[in-house]
Order: sequence, then structure tokens, then C-alpha cells
Amino acid sequence: MKYVLLICAPVGAEELGPAEIATDPRFTSYIDEVRSRDLLRGGARLRPSADATTVRVQGDQVLLSDGPFVESKEYVAGIEIIEVPDLDEAISLASRHPAALAGGSVEVRPVWE
Repeated sequence: MKYVLLICAPVGAEELGPAEIATDPRFTSYIDEVRSRDLLRGGARLRPSADATTVRVQGDQVLLSDGPFVESKEYVAGIEIIEVPDLDEAISLASRHPAALAGGSVEVRPVWE
């Protein structure tokens, strides 16, 4: 079954870019495990929420605002799409993600197929 892992980081936490993640042992060991077990189906590291543009439509008017839609304690920093046998395996993998271990969280959501 496919699941999306929404990688959430605390607002104000250190922003790691792809180059920094590639050399951070917390991330490299996790990435090595996911790749060696052929679980990863896709994903992306997202730019900070301050770089977001929120789009709303009211009638025929498109409204844009800079930044995230809501104020929150966490923001979505990235996504991973994994394919594992069941929810228990997805939770097990999410519990070892560096974001979950460093004060953030990982939301596990099944994919409708």
C-alpha cells in the first residue's frame, strides 16, 4: 500500500537544504535504509513556508497571499511517498525519520488509488 509521509518541522527550526541533508548522518542513514529496502516511490524537500503562495478563489476572483494559509507551530517541510505492506510498517518507518526524532512530526496518510 502507498502512503505519503508529510514531514513537518517546527516553525523557527534550522532550515536544512538538500545539500545539507545529503551530508547529515541523521538523514543519510534513514535515506540509505529506505533506498536499500526499495520503499521510496517519490518525494521532495520543500522550500520554507515563508516562500509559499496561498491561492484562494472567491467567485470569479483569484486571491493570492504570501506565506502559508494558517499560522501554526509546524509546517510541511517535505513529502515522501512510500510503498509498504501495511500501516504498521509505515508508522515504523515514520518513527525513525529524523524530523520526528528532532522535535517535528511525520503525518502518515494513505494514498487513494
